[in-house]
Amino acid sequence: MSVIDKHNVRISGAGDRTMIFAHGFGCDQNMWRHVAPAFEDRFRVVLFDYVGAGPTDLSHYDPDKYGSLDGYADDVVAIARELGVRDGVFVGHSVSAMIGVLAVRKDPELFGDLVMVGPSPRYIDDENYIGGFSEAQVHELLEFLDSNHLGWSEAMAPVIMGNGDRPELGQELTNSFCRTHPDVARCFARATFLSDNRADLEGLATRTLILQCSEDVIAPRAVGEFVHARLPNSRLVVMEATGHCPNLSAPQETISAIQAFV
Repeated sequence: MSVIDKHNVRISGAGDRTMIFAHGFGCDQNMWRHVAPAFEDRFRVVLFDYVGAGPTDLSHYDPDKYGSLDGYADDVVAIARELGVRDGVFVGHSVSAMIGVLAVRKDPELFGDLVMVGPSPRYIDDENYIGGFSEAQVHELLEFLDSNHLGWSEAMAPVIMGNGDRPELGQELTNSFCRTHPDVARCFARATFLSDNRADLEGLATRTLILQCSEDVIAPRAVGEFVHARLPNSRLVVMEATGHCPNLSAPQETISAIQAFV
C-alpha cells in the first residue's frame, strides 16, 4: 500500500506551497474541516490520518513503532517526501505539534514554518517546569483508559474540549475518542502523556507560531510560554478561545491567527 493510501491523504487547493494539517490524539483529519478550507486559495492543502485513526487500515499498525512519537514523525516525513514537499507549512494540533518538531529535526528542508496549536513538550510537572499534571495523575489517567476505554472517553473528552456551554463540541470529541481502537488509544496515550520532548526544542530555528488557548487544562499557559522561550524564531499568540481544540471551538480565530503568520 502506498504512503498516500496508508494515511488516507487528501489533497486540495492550488497554491505553490504545501500546508499539512496533523490531528491530535484520538482524532482524525475531520477535526480540521472548519479550518483547512480557508487556506486552499493560497496553499496545496494536505490532510491525513495517522495509522489507527479514521478509516486507516489497522493491519499497518505497529505498536513498537508507535510506542514513541518518533514513529509518528517518521510517517509525517514519509508523507511529505512522497508529495515532494519543500519549505512547507506544518500545522500540528496538540501532540502533533511536537511530532512536527521531530519531523523537522529529521528533515529540516521539509517545513519552513511550524504552527503549533496547544503544544506541550512534556505533560508531567518536573522541577522548575509546569506541564499541567503530576506523574501520579498521568498514571491514573492511563490506568483509567486501560480499564474502561469508553468510560474514559466519555469522562475526559468534555474536559479536554472545555466550552461546557456548548456540549455538542464535547460530544463530537467523545465520539471521535470512542471510534479509536482501544489498543491504539492506549499506545498513543502512553506515547503522548509520558513523552518528554523539551530537549528537542533546543536550537530549533524554524519559524514557529504557537497558538495558546486562554484556558486549557491539557496545555496550560505556562507550557506555551515555555515553548516560546526556547524557540528563538517563535511567536506566541494567546487566543480568546478556551479548551484544547480551538480548531473546533473557535475556527475563525484559529484561521485568522494562522493567516497573519503565513
